[in-house]
Amino acid sequence: MSTPHVISVDCSTTGAKAVVWDSKGASLAEGRMDIPLSIPADGWGEQDPTIWWEATQTAIKQAVSQVDSAAIAALVLTHQRESFVCLDEQGSALRPAMLWLDTRAHAQVQQFGTGEVHTITGKPANPTPAFFKLLWLKENEPDVLARTSKIVDVHSYLAYRIVGRYVAPTASVDPLGLTDIKTGAYSSALMKTIGIKAAQLPEVVQPGAVIGEIPASATSALGLPQGVKLVAGGGDGQCAGLGAGVAHPGIGYLNLGTGLIAGVYSEEYRSSFAYRTMMGTIPGSFNYEFFVGAGTYLINWFKAQQNLGDLKGKSAEQHWGELAATVPIGSQGLFTLPYWNGALTPYWDQNARGSIIGFTGIHENKHLYRSILEGIAFELRLCLESAAATLRHPLESLIAMGGGVRSELWCQILADNLKIPISISHSQESTSLGAAMLGFSALGIYSSPREAATAMSGTGRTFIPIAENVIEYDRYYEVYRGLYPALKSSFASMGELA
Repeated sequence: MSTPHVISVDCSTTGAKAVVWDSKGASLAEGRMDIPLSIPADGWGEQDPTIWWEATQTAIKQAVSQVDSAAIAALVLTHQRESFVCLDEQGSALRPAMLWLDTRAHAQVQQFGTGEVHTITGKPANPTPAFFKLLWLKENEPDVLARTSKIVDVHSYLAYRIVGRYVAPTASVDPLGLTDIKTGAYSSALMKTIGIKAAQLPEVVQPGAVIGEIPASATSALGLPQGVKLVAGGGDGQCAGLGAGVAHPGIGYLNLGTGLIAGVYSEEYRSSFAYRTMMGTIPGSFNYEFFVGAGTYLINWFKAQQNLGDLKGKSAEQHWGELAATVPIGSQGLFTLPYWNGALTPYWDQNARGSIIGFTGIHENKHLYRSILEGIAFELRLCLESAAATLRHPLESLIAMGGGVRSELWCQILADNLKIPISISHSQESTSLGAAMLGFSALGIYSSPREAATAMSGTGRTFIPIAENVIEYDRYYEVYRGLYPALKSSFASMGELA
């Protein structure tokens, strides 16, 4: 009998994508449905959670239709983190889901974002975790919170639709910011602050746990055969790390997506303003995450300002990458602070503003494009250097994935600035692959998620730091690291004016 297949679903901010995997890490089929985003007010981000389920069903059915469905033995979920929805007793949403990118809870962060909350959750105070948005609901929509029967993340919402249980792994509920990260249980102190009880939150299991066999009613809706098991997955960031093969100290992952997220593996809990600590997909492990809020988002912003016309078969990234490669290191003194969405690690300053500094008459768009690539690399270097003293194992290499890895120039800029090799993951669906690894482990194909990660991951090209570039970037970095401290007070004034 052939080895069974696993289907994993990544229900992200922009869409649900289902991928069928074999046990060697090969993608066999894919399906996708986009999910619309609502921004009803400045700084808000909401979605109709029923679309999570609709998109998940559509994506699964598309993928399953392309393979022998009888070979599929497990379904695993991964998803956008921190997002949540309040449900009534019938399981209907009392209001739209509030997403990770929603920043409306500034006042609650200022009031309740204490050092104690940071220590309990591992997450410096910022509007991203659900904890602060639930406090916003308590103050601004108290009737919603009073009528709430369940507060669920994306994983537990989909799990309920599939098997009738609000259940999620530690690596899914922890990002909500309600968990005592040392124990893996919900924090009684944080629940008391909001005025909720543990019974209102999802049941918690370990990543890779078998939640149950999917009933016939759900397999029919999903196009799956009977007997398929639902396996607990994890948040998209943690699954991406596992999918890249990051399962040992000293190695990290780098997701060059809309926002740049890097993470390192650890087997001990520490908290720091230099990173946010997440519970990992391997039980007992943690991910120290660095988050620059403007990755390819900033590149797309740049492209949107241009009117290039016919590029004769080239993509805009190719066009600007070729031009930027002709610009000297340091963009001839032009610096970009990539705070278009505020400053996250290590400053955690939502007042920070995107800034382009150093313009002279010699600068053109090609200089600005390279300055953006360099600015994001400088910011990640700042994050990693801020964390170095708290890391028991020095970071020796990064495995990169995401749309940004298509830029060889950017990958080399990152390697030269971080002074470590950067290898490209063989699968650009590392998030989905990491979830599938948990599925194969649950089926017993591999003895553990770590063994699955070793067997199913791999890398392609590696970018090695170039010695002369490292020396040159050191000069520019010394200037860059002083820019935020010099502008911090001005950023606060700009926020007040805006």
